[in-house]
Amino acid sequence: MKKRILVAPLNWGLGHATRCIPIIRALINEGLLPIIASDGAALTLLQKEFPTLSFIELPAYHVTYAKNKKNFKLKLIKDAPKLLKAIKAERKAIKNIVKTHCISGIISDNRYGVYSEKAPSVFITHQLNVLSGNTTWLSTKIHQKITKKFDVCWVPDVEDDINLSGKLGHTDSIKMPTKYIGPLSRFKRKSTKTHNQILVLISGPEPQRTQLEERLFSELKKHPGKVVFVKGVMEKEQTIEASGNMMVYNFMTTELLEKTINESELVISRSGYTTIMDLAKLNKKALFIPTPGQFEQEYLAKRLTKLNLVLSCNQNDFTSEKIKEADQFSGLKAFEYEVNFQELFGLF
Repeated sequence: MKKRILVAPLNWGLGHATRCIPIIRALINEGLLPIIASDGAALTLLQKEFPTLSFIELPAYHVTYAKNKKNFKLKLIKDAPKLLKAIKAERKAIKNIVKTHCISGIISDNRYGVYSEKAPSVFITHQLNVLSGNTTWLSTKIHQKITKKFDVCWVPDVEDDINLSGKLGHTDSIKMPTKYIGPLSRFKRKSTKTHNQILVLISGPEPQRTQLEERLFSELKKHPGKVVFVKGVMEKEQTIEASGNMMVYNFMTTELLEKTINESELVISRSGYTTIMDLAKLNKKALFIPTPGQFEQEYLAKRLTKLNLVLSCNQNDFTSEKIKEADQFSGLKAFEYEVNFQELFGLF
Protein backbone atom coordinates (compact mmCIF):
# COMPACT_ATOMS: atom_id res chain seq x y z
CA MET A 1 0.00 0.00 0.00
CA LYS A 2 1.32 3.45 -0.93
CA LYS A 3 2.16 5.85 1.88
CA ARG A 4 -0.33 8.69 2.04
CA ILE A 5 1.09 12.20 2.29
CA LEU A 6 -1.19 15.11 3.17
CA VAL A 7 -0.37 18.27 1.17
CA ALA A 8 -2.04 21.40 2.54
CA PRO A 9 -1.42 24.82 0.96
CA LEU A 10 -2.77 28.05 2.37
CA ASN A 11 -5.62 29.65 0.44
CA TRP A 12 -4.21 33.20 0.27
CA GLY A 13 -3.97 34.05 -3.39
CA LEU A 14 -3.01 31.13 -5.62
CA GLY A 15 0.76 31.09 -5.03
CA HIS A 16 0.84 28.60 -2.18
CA ALA A 17 -1.26 26.13 -4.16
CA THR A 18 0.65 26.51 -7.43
CA ARG A 19 4.07 26.03 -5.85
CA CYS A 20 2.79 22.78 -4.34
CA ILE A 21 2.12 21.42 -7.85
CA PRO A 22 5.74 20.29 -8.48
CA ILE A 23 5.78 18.73 -5.00
CA ILE A 24 2.56 16.81 -5.68
CA ARG A 25 3.93 15.63 -9.04
CA ALA A 26 7.16 14.50 -7.35
CA LEU A 27 5.26 12.59 -4.63
CA ILE A 28 3.41 10.67 -7.35
CA ASN A 29 6.66 9.99 -9.24
CA GLU A 30 8.27 8.65 -6.06
CA GLY A 31 5.42 6.17 -5.52
CA LEU A 32 3.69 8.11 -2.73
CA LEU A 33 -0.01 9.02 -2.67
CA PRO A 34 -0.77 12.72 -2.16
CA ILE A 35 -4.02 13.70 -0.47
CA ILE A 36 -4.80 17.42 -0.93
CA ALA A 37 -6.29 19.52 1.86
CA SER A 38 -7.14 23.21 1.51
CA ASP A 39 -10.14 25.49 0.92
CA GLY A 40 -11.55 28.01 -1.53
CA ALA A 41 -9.74 28.91 -4.74
CA ALA A 42 -6.57 27.01 -3.77
CA LEU A 43 -8.55 23.77 -3.41
CA THR A 44 -10.46 24.40 -6.66
CA LEU A 45 -7.24 25.01 -8.60
CA LEU A 46 -5.63 21.77 -7.38
CA GLN A 47 -8.81 19.80 -8.11
CA LYS A 48 -8.55 20.98 -11.72
CA GLU A 49 -4.84 20.09 -11.88
CA PHE A 50 -5.15 16.65 -10.25
CA PRO A 51 -8.72 15.40 -10.82
CA THR A 52 -7.93 11.78 -9.85
CA LEU A 53 -6.57 12.57 -6.36
CA SER A 54 -8.52 12.76 -3.09
CA PHE A 55 -9.40 16.18 -1.67
CA ILE A 56 -10.39 17.37 1.80
CA GLU A 57 -11.78 20.80 2.62
CA LEU A 58 -10.17 22.50 5.62
CA PRO A 59 -11.56 25.39 7.70
CA ALA A 60 -11.02 28.69 5.89
CA TYR A 61 -8.88 31.45 7.40
CA HIS A 62 -11.17 34.13 5.85
CA VAL A 63 -8.53 36.87 6.09
CA THR A 64 -9.00 39.83 3.74
CA TYR A 65 -6.86 42.89 3.02
CA ALA A 66 -7.73 46.45 3.90
CA LYS A 67 -8.87 48.74 1.10
CA ASN A 68 -6.39 51.37 2.25
CA LYS A 69 -2.66 50.68 2.61
CA LYS A 70 -2.35 52.51 5.95
CA ASN A 71 -4.98 50.20 7.49
CA PHE A 72 -3.28 46.98 6.33
CA LYS A 73 -1.64 46.05 9.65
CA LEU A 74 -4.67 47.15 11.68
CA LYS A 75 -6.94 44.95 9.55
CA LEU A 76 -4.71 41.91 10.12
CA ILE A 77 -4.70 42.54 13.88
CA LYS A 78 -8.48 42.86 13.81
CA ASP A 79 -8.73 39.55 11.93
CA ALA A 80 -6.36 37.76 14.36
CA PRO A 81 -9.09 36.21 16.59
CA LYS A 82 -10.83 34.84 13.49
CA LEU A 83 -7.51 33.45 12.26
CA LEU A 84 -6.71 31.78 15.59
CA LYS A 85 -10.17 30.23 15.65
CA ALA A 86 -9.63 28.80 12.16
CA ILE A 87 -6.21 27.37 13.14
CA LYS A 88 -7.78 25.72 16.19
CA ALA A 89 -10.50 24.18 13.97
CA GLU A 90 -7.79 23.13 11.53
CA ARG A 91 -5.86 21.34 14.30
CA LYS A 92 -8.99 19.41 15.28
CA ALA A 93 -9.65 18.45 11.65
CA ILE A 94 -6.05 17.27 11.12
CA LYS A 95 -6.18 14.93 14.11
CA ASN A 96 -9.18 13.23 12.57
CA ILE A 97 -7.72 13.23 9.02
CA VAL A 98 -4.42 11.64 10.13
CA LYS A 99 -6.33 8.87 11.87
CA THR A 100 -9.08 8.16 9.32
CA HIS A 101 -6.89 8.47 6.20
CA CYS A 102 -3.81 6.70 7.65
CA ILE A 103 -1.53 9.66 6.88
CA SER A 104 2.22 8.86 6.88
CA GLY A 105 3.48 12.42 6.41
CA ILE A 106 2.34 16.04 6.20
CA ILE A 107 3.48 18.92 3.98
CA SER A 108 1.96 22.23 5.05
CA ASP A 109 2.51 25.33 2.97
CA ASN A 110 1.93 28.14 5.48
CA ARG A 111 -1.02 26.46 7.24
CA TYR A 112 -0.11 26.77 10.91
CA GLY A 113 -2.48 24.11 12.24
CA VAL A 114 -1.56 21.34 9.80
CA TYR A 115 0.89 19.19 11.75
CA SER A 116 0.72 16.01 13.81
CA GLU A 117 2.70 14.26 16.52
CA LYS A 118 1.84 10.98 14.77
CA ALA A 119 3.28 11.82 11.32
CA PRO A 120 6.44 13.68 10.24
CA SER A 121 5.35 17.25 9.48
CA VAL A 122 6.96 19.74 7.09
CA PHE A 123 6.32 23.48 7.00
CA ILE A 124 7.05 25.27 3.70
CA THR A 125 7.80 28.98 3.84
CA HIS A 126 10.04 31.55 2.17
CA GLN A 127 9.56 33.85 5.17
CA LEU A 128 11.89 33.00 8.02
CA ASN A 129 11.70 36.73 8.73
CA VAL A 130 8.08 37.94 8.64
CA LEU A 131 8.22 41.60 7.66
CA SER A 132 5.67 43.89 9.33
CA GLY A 133 7.41 47.25 9.54
CA ASN A 134 8.44 48.28 13.06
CA THR A 135 6.90 45.08 14.48
CA THR A 136 8.96 42.69 12.32
CA TRP A 137 10.78 41.37 15.41
CA LEU A 138 7.44 40.41 16.98
CA SER A 139 5.79 38.89 13.89
CA THR A 140 8.98 36.87 13.23
CA LYS A 141 9.12 35.65 16.84
CA ILE A 142 5.45 34.54 16.76
CA HIS A 143 5.97 32.84 13.39
CA GLN A 144 9.02 30.92 14.61
CA LYS A 145 7.26 29.87 17.82
CA ILE A 146 4.43 28.31 15.81
CA THR A 147 6.62 26.64 13.21
CA LYS A 148 8.76 24.97 15.91
CA LYS A 149 5.89 22.50 16.26
CA PHE A 150 6.84 21.07 12.84
CA ASP A 151 9.70 18.61 12.33
CA VAL A 152 11.43 20.55 9.56
CA CYS A 153 11.10 23.76 7.55
CA TRP A 154 11.59 23.69 3.76
CA VAL A 155 12.61 27.03 2.22
CA PRO A 156 12.01 27.24 -1.57
CA ASP A 157 15.21 29.13 -2.32
CA VAL A 158 18.98 28.62 -2.34
CA GLU A 159 21.13 29.25 0.71
CA ASP A 160 23.79 31.16 -1.27
CA ASP A 161 24.28 34.94 -1.23
CA ILE A 162 22.75 35.20 -4.72
CA ASN A 163 19.14 34.20 -4.09
CA LEU A 164 15.50 35.16 -4.75
CA SER A 165 14.06 35.82 -1.28
CA GLY A 166 16.74 38.07 0.26
CA LYS A 167 16.38 38.66 3.99
CA LEU A 168 12.93 37.04 3.98
CA GLY A 169 14.33 33.54 3.61
CA HIS A 170 17.73 33.96 5.26
CA THR A 171 18.32 34.35 8.99
CA ASP A 172 20.56 33.00 11.73
CA SER A 173 17.86 33.14 14.40
CA ILE A 174 15.69 30.17 13.40
CA LYS A 175 16.00 27.29 15.87
CA MET A 176 14.35 24.44 13.94
CA PRO A 177 15.84 22.12 11.30
CA THR A 178 15.78 24.03 7.98
CA LYS A 179 16.47 22.86 4.43
CA TYR A 180 16.87 25.08 1.40
CA ILE A 181 15.22 23.03 -1.32
CA GLY A 182 15.70 25.42 -4.26
CA PRO A 183 13.10 27.54 -6.09
CA LEU A 184 9.88 25.70 -6.93
CA SER A 185 8.02 26.17 -10.20
CA ARG A 186 5.41 24.14 -12.05
CA PHE A 187 6.64 25.55 -15.38
CA LYS A 188 9.28 24.72 -18.00
CA ARG A 189 11.00 27.23 -20.24
CA LYS A 190 10.33 26.70 -23.96
CA SER A 191 11.73 28.40 -27.04
CA THR A 192 8.78 29.93 -28.83
CA LYS A 193 7.77 33.00 -30.80
CA THR A 194 6.41 36.01 -28.93
CA HIS A 195 2.67 36.42 -29.58
CA ASN A 196 1.64 38.75 -26.74
CA GLN A 197 3.25 42.03 -25.80
CA ILE A 198 1.78 41.97 -22.30
CA LEU A 199 0.45 39.24 -20.01
CA VAL A 200 -1.40 40.38 -16.88
CA LEU A 201 -1.55 37.90 -13.99
CA ILE A 202 -3.63 38.78 -10.95
CA SER A 203 -4.46 36.86 -7.79
CA GLY A 204 -4.61 37.45 -4.05
CA PRO A 205 -7.19 38.31 -1.39
CA GLU A 206 -9.94 40.83 -1.95
CA PRO A 207 -10.60 43.71 -2.19
CA GLN A 208 -7.09 44.45 -3.47
CA ARG A 209 -7.31 41.89 -6.30
CA THR A 210 -10.34 43.66 -7.80
CA GLN A 211 -8.84 47.11 -7.28
CA LEU A 212 -5.75 46.13 -9.27
CA GLU A 213 -7.86 44.47 -11.96
CA GLU A 214 -9.87 47.65 -12.46
CA ARG A 215 -6.76 49.85 -12.55
CA LEU A 216 -4.93 47.68 -15.09
CA PHE A 217 -7.98 47.15 -17.26
CA SER A 218 -8.61 50.89 -17.45
CA GLU A 219 -4.99 51.68 -18.37
CA LEU A 220 -4.25 48.80 -20.74
CA LYS A 221 -7.32 49.24 -22.92
CA LYS A 222 -5.45 52.28 -24.29
CA HIS A 223 -2.41 50.15 -25.13
CA PRO A 224 -1.90 49.38 -28.86
CA GLY A 225 -0.18 45.98 -28.41
CA LYS A 226 -1.80 42.59 -27.79
CA VAL A 227 -2.68 41.99 -24.12
CA VAL A 228 -3.72 38.75 -22.41
CA PHE A 229 -5.44 39.44 -19.10
CA VAL A 230 -5.80 36.63 -16.51
CA LYS A 231 -7.94 37.66 -13.53
CA GLY A 232 -7.01 34.74 -11.26
CA VAL A 233 -10.63 34.04 -10.35
CA MET A 234 -11.16 30.29 -9.93
CA GLU A 235 -14.58 29.26 -11.21
CA LYS A 236 -16.13 25.98 -12.40
CA GLU A 237 -15.64 26.78 -16.07
CA GLN A 238 -13.00 28.80 -17.86
CA THR A 239 -14.33 31.93 -19.58
CA ILE A 240 -12.65 33.91 -22.38
CA GLU A 241 -13.78 37.35 -23.53
CA ALA A 242 -12.42 39.65 -26.23
CA SER A 243 -12.27 43.31 -25.27
CA GLY A 244 -10.57 45.51 -27.87
CA ASN A 245 -6.86 44.65 -27.82
CA MET A 246 -7.34 42.28 -24.85
CA MET A 247 -8.22 38.62 -24.39
CA VAL A 248 -9.59 38.27 -20.87
CA TYR A 249 -9.56 34.93 -18.98
CA ASN A 250 -11.02 34.26 -15.55
CA PHE A 251 -8.22 31.71 -14.95
CA MET A 252 -5.78 29.41 -16.75
CA THR A 253 -4.65 25.92 -15.82
CA THR A 254 -0.93 25.08 -15.79
CA GLU A 255 -0.48 23.92 -19.39
CA LEU A 256 -2.12 26.98 -20.97
CA LEU A 257 -0.52 29.42 -18.53
CA GLU A 258 2.95 27.98 -19.14
CA LYS A 259 2.44 28.36 -22.90
CA THR A 260 1.09 31.92 -22.53
CA ILE A 261 3.92 33.14 -20.28
CA ASN A 262 6.51 31.67 -22.65
CA GLU A 263 4.83 33.49 -25.56
CA SER A 264 4.62 36.86 -23.75
CA GLU A 265 7.17 39.67 -23.86
CA LEU A 266 6.31 41.30 -20.51
CA VAL A 267 4.39 40.04 -17.45
CA ILE A 268 2.56 42.49 -15.18
CA SER A 269 1.68 41.03 -11.79
CA ARG A 270 1.91 41.24 -8.02
CA SER A 271 5.37 40.59 -6.59
CA GLY A 272 4.32 37.42 -4.79
CA TYR A 273 7.19 35.03 -4.19
CA THR A 274 5.71 32.16 -6.20
CA THR A 275 5.28 34.46 -9.21
CA ILE A 276 8.92 35.51 -8.85
CA MET A 277 10.05 31.86 -8.83
CA ASP A 278 7.92 31.09 -11.90
CA LEU A 279 9.13 34.08 -13.93
CA ALA A 280 12.75 33.41 -12.97
CA LYS A 281 12.38 29.83 -14.21
CA LEU A 282 11.07 31.16 -17.53
CA ASN A 283 13.59 34.06 -17.77
CA LYS A 284 10.89 36.71 -18.22
CA LYS A 285 10.77 40.47 -18.07
CA ALA A 286 8.27 41.76 -15.55
CA LEU A 287 6.60 44.79 -14.04
CA PHE A 288 5.65 44.24 -10.41
CA ILE A 289 2.89 46.05 -8.52
CA PRO A 290 3.04 44.95 -4.86
CA THR A 291 -0.14 44.67 -2.82
CA PRO A 292 -0.44 47.99 -0.93
CA GLY A 293 0.68 47.55 2.67
CA GLN A 294 1.95 43.99 2.24
CA PHE A 295 5.51 44.37 3.50
CA GLU A 296 6.77 41.12 1.96
CA GLN A 297 5.70 42.01 -1.59
CA GLU A 298 6.90 45.59 -1.24
CA TYR A 299 10.32 44.40 -0.06
CA LEU A 300 10.69 41.85 -2.88
CA ALA A 301 9.62 44.37 -5.54
CA LYS A 302 12.03 47.08 -4.29
CA ARG A 303 14.89 44.57 -3.97
CA LEU A 304 14.49 43.30 -7.56
CA THR A 305 14.21 46.84 -8.91
CA LYS A 306 17.36 47.85 -7.02
CA LEU A 307 19.14 44.87 -8.61
CA ASN A 308 18.01 46.22 -12.02
CA LEU A 309 16.07 43.04 -12.77
CA VAL A 310 12.47 44.29 -12.95
CA LEU A 311 10.58 47.58 -12.75
CA SER A 312 8.12 47.99 -9.90
CA CYS A 313 5.66 50.70 -8.98
CA ASN A 314 2.86 51.47 -6.54
CA GLN A 315 -0.66 50.48 -7.53
CA ASN A 316 -1.91 54.06 -7.75
CA ASP A 317 1.10 55.12 -9.82
CA PHE A 318 0.65 52.59 -12.62
CA THR A 319 -0.03 53.96 -16.08
CA SER A 320 0.45 52.41 -19.51
CA GLU A 321 3.56 54.61 -19.86
CA LYS A 322 5.35 52.40 -17.32
CA ILE A 323 5.53 49.63 -19.94
CA LYS A 324 8.24 51.53 -21.84
CA GLU A 325 10.32 51.85 -18.66
CA ALA A 326 10.03 48.13 -17.89
CA ASP A 327 11.95 47.25 -21.04
CA GLN A 328 15.09 48.91 -19.63
CA PHE A 329 15.44 46.21 -16.95
CA SER A 330 17.26 42.93 -17.62
CA GLY A 331 14.53 40.53 -16.45
CA LEU A 332 14.53 37.58 -14.06
CA LYS A 333 16.94 34.69 -14.53
CA ALA A 334 16.64 31.06 -13.49
CA PHE A 335 18.80 29.31 -10.93
CA GLU A 336 20.12 26.03 -12.29
CA TYR A 337 18.97 24.03 -9.27
CA GLU A 338 17.62 20.51 -9.25
CA VAL A 339 15.40 19.72 -6.24
CA ASN A 340 16.32 16.35 -4.70
CA PHE A 341 12.79 15.17 -3.90
CA GLN A 342 13.88 11.61 -3.16
CA GLU A 343 16.09 12.87 -0.35
CA LEU A 344 13.41 15.24 0.96
CA PHE A 345 10.72 12.56 0.98
CA GLY A 346 13.04 10.23 2.94
CA LEU A 347 11.53 11.92 6.01
CA PHE A 348 8.35 9.96 5.42
